[in-house]
Amino acid sequence: MKTWIAGTLAGLATVAAVAATAGAAWAQDTRPVRLMVGAAPGGGTDVMARIVSDKLAAQLKQPVVVDNRPGASNTIAADITAKAPADGNTLLMGVVTSQAIAPHLLKLQFDPLKDLAPVALVSTVPNVLVVNSQVTARDVKALVAQIQANPDKFRYSSSGVGSTQHLAGAAFARQIKGKLLHVPYKSSSSALVDLMGGQVDMSFETMPSVIGHIKAGKLRALAVTADQRSALLPNVPTLAEAGVPGIQMSAWYGVYAPAGTPPATLQKLGGALATVIKDPDTVRRLADVGAVPGALTAAQFDAFSRAEYVRYGKLIAELGVKLDQ
Repeated sequence: MKTWIAGTLAGLATVAAVAATAGAAWAQDTRPVRLMVGAAPGGGTDVMARIVSDKLAAQLKQPVVVDNRPGASNTIAADITAKAPADGNTLLMGVVTSQAIAPHLLKLQFDPLKDLAPVALVSTVPNVLVVNSQVTARDVKALVAQIQANPDKFRYSSSGVGSTQHLAGAAFARQIKGKLLHVPYKSSSSALVDLMGGQVDMSFETMPSVIGHIKAGKLRALAVTADQRSALLPNVPTLAEAGVPGIQMSAWYGVYAPAGTPPATLQKLGGALATVIKDPDTVRRLADVGAVPGALTAAQFDAFSRAEYVRYGKLIAELGVKLDQ
């Protein structure tokens, strides 16, 4: 009898433990997922986050809340994510700026290669050389001639020191042997306001940030900084086609989780994101802003992130980019 009672009690204890664990898991799975974004609403990173957030919520069966924390070259959001509990409920919509560029310029409180785990590449987009209506140049050749004839007169905006806009502008100035004044802003949205208002003349902005303004006639696209033309701007040449070779600058966006997130959780997140990225509606929405959907495994995305980290470190050293530029 005692043996039977002991066995029964042990069985009940096991059932209770399993029930408690299941209950805890269920409670965790219903908590909102924070998708951290290091840019203000309206910028390219924010656009990417909002394209995937609703469908990701449906896949995870959890609310996904976009949390904008702009500043410090997109690294504030990355820092918050790196220090968050590794439970899959805090994710980062990472961007090349925070993951591969800023670490070479800023003293960060996290290591993007050690403290964040790559989950999925969402998309890549080209940068676009755009000018406002006050600039008379209608093509890159004319713009180059004007810049060379007027040193330090032309101002180009960026979303911050070390952004792809900044590096593209610095590389462009070096390539054409001209002088440009860099005007950094806290976000692409604020930079575009001044660009359209005439406070700055040009920018190498990301496609999602400017395509609407280009279509509305508020900005004029002169070239894309990719190795091929964009389907959204088929009549706009690449910089190489326009006579300025050697500059390829594209922004890429991908989801990261805190390092130490359990492999099963990373696999679940990766599977959900893969489904979202392949969804026809997502593909269409990405295409609408000139983005190419990502198609890398988590391991491939990790290798890609590390290669980009090295590539931009070398470029920054070659250009001599400093924090005070």
